[in-house]
Amino acid sequence: MSTLNPQQQRAVETTDGRVLVLAGAGSGKTKVIIHRIAHLIQAKGAAPESILGLTFTNKAAAEMRGRLGKLIPPSIAKKVILSTFHSFCMRLLRQEIHHLGYTRNFSLYDERDIRRLLKQVARDELEHEGDLPSIEPIMTSISQARSQGNLPKDKMSRTLFERLHASMRAFNAVDFDSLLSLTVELLENHPEILEKYQKHFRYVMIDEYQDTNPIQYKIAKLLSAKHNNLCVVGDDDQSIYGWRGAEIKNILTFESSHIVKLEQNYRSLPTILKAANTLIAHNNERHKKELYSKASDSEQITLFHAPTENDEAATVVQRMLHLKKIHNLRWRDFAILYRSNAISRPFEMALMQAMWQKNNEWRRGIPYQVFGGTELYERSEIKDLMAYLRFIANPQDEEALLRIVNVPRRGISDKTIHTLTEENRQKKIPLWDVMQKLTSHPELQERAIKAVQNFVHLIQEAREDFSKKSLKTSLERLIEATNYKKAIEEDVKSEKMRIFKWENVQSCILALETYEQETNTPSLQDFLSSTLLDQSKFPKKDKVLREDRVNVMTFHSSKGLEFEATFLVALEDHIIPHEKSVGEDRLEEERRLMYVAITRAKKHLTLSMSRQRKRYGKDENSTPSRFLFEIPKELLRVVPWRTPF
Repeated sequence: MSTLNPQQQRAVETTDGRVLVLAGAGSGKTKVIIHRIAHLIQAKGAAPESILGLTFTNKAAAEMRGRLGKLIPPSIAKKVILSTFHSFCMRLLRQEIHHLGYTRNFSLYDERDIRRLLKQVARDELEHEGDLPSIEPIMTSISQARSQGNLPKDKMSRTLFERLHASMRAFNAVDFDSLLSLTVELLENHPEILEKYQKHFRYVMIDEYQDTNPIQYKIAKLLSAKHNNLCVVGDDDQSIYGWRGAEIKNILTFESSHIVKLEQNYRSLPTILKAANTLIAHNNERHKKELYSKASDSEQITLFHAPTENDEAATVVQRMLHLKKIHNLRWRDFAILYRSNAISRPFEMALMQAMWQKNNEWRRGIPYQVFGGTELYERSEIKDLMAYLRFIANPQDEEALLRIVNVPRRGISDKTIHTLTEENRQKKIPLWDVMQKLTSHPELQERAIKAVQNFVHLIQEAREDFSKKSLKTSLERLIEATNYKKAIEEDVKSEKMRIFKWENVQSCILALETYEQETNTPSLQDFLSSTLLDQSKFPKKDKVLREDRVNVMTFHSSKGLEFEATFLVALEDHIIPHEKSVGEDRLEEERRLMYVAITRAKKHLTLSMSRQRKRYGKDENSTPSRFLFEIPKELLRVVPWRTPF
């Protein structure tokens, strides 16, 4: 406790009732959470398994677990449930979902699976009405409604949602949204299950509470209702996910018996904090608080205005080289942050073309990494293998079946699939059952029937393997049986890409092997769900934030990170605040986004913009962001764009 400041100590020691901890940026909230858990166990005598901690990212949950294990014996820390909302709901549903008519080996669909299934549902439902509507607005409407715990408002979206829900139930599948909604349905409609979990969890804590949506709040409220010990930790000034359903009013209107404010910042220098404080003070919807630091100040915030976006990018790189030289910084100490991914190109070009010295030798190109590229899990070869594993685990998963039925190519044509699918729909028999019983068909040639029978035999043998052998060995045998490597060699022209794809396949095998080694009772269903919920389980070549590279990312992606030297670029009025957000009356969320970006900087903060930027292929004039005029002039050092030192 001696390592905590007075406000942190109060947050740790206030253990009973409904507690609201307002944790400003860089105020040590993770430290408070883990010390609070340790205090509950050591000082209050709480059973570790009676404590539930919910957060939003696997990274945050893993960090808490690791740090808690250094405060109390790891064997005790391991009993505390620290999890994301989705992982917790997955664990609960694996035990209880049979009460809702599903089986425990249900599949977990991601967004792409849902999009494909929704397109199929729309075709079936609306084929008589001519052209199909755009799926994206319907996807958005359905997702937003489900995050609120409601049905979509417009008739078409509601109809398609009901058909989508029925199809998923038939396929014994759930998705990320329904992990939460089914948990609420289970707890609300089955009092005995609710009582079981209420009795089990005496203390419930929620991290990043400002990011919760109504259905997540409902889960927390239901679980904590018996003991009423609910502690929520968050910062309304960092609520930046309204576009995906987060409700800032959850933290603004939280009925608490205790409020603790953490305002001492351990990350940024005072000038940076003053800029952030004065900016965010222009918002009306917020709890009043002000960050401060006991560190000594060193420099003003640098600001420059370049003629064009290319000049801006070149000047950012020039200042980066200057800071690296005089402060002996590593490349990974730098971050270039922007409002939209579309901004990145000139900065990438400037980094690639930069000349710099190392060991008295001139080098071209500064190493960098752009966040937001295609993750390994999204590669087609990984999606293929995961679809095989999903179908082996859950024979009702027709979405997975349709993906793998002719991958790699095995002579099952689109016509064959269409014929069998029509029979499947007309007779209302699962497609897999139709395929297993296929011995003859008036519309199919003998060759097509034989190809289907071979596929059925392949899956049956694979199921046999997975029931008796290790998961790793079973997957290796499946890859060999499907001739997947040969298919890559035949289908991919580039040798470099062939090697890359096969290495990705090996990564999938390694992920299974690692999972088996780290799990006491491994199962294919558990691997599939845990991997989809935590994609970091797939080994990656690039160790994010570990390699010595400049970090290039959006303001949203930077949340939770910190950098010695941070560049906020393209600070222009149609970009930040984004013109769409202003039109949708979301100006305060845009200001919070700017606040988050500013508070990523530890020592050196540079703000930049250009007078001209390409929009829709044309050069257009830009004006400085209105947010820049909300930062006191005395905090800024305006420099010429050619000499940003």
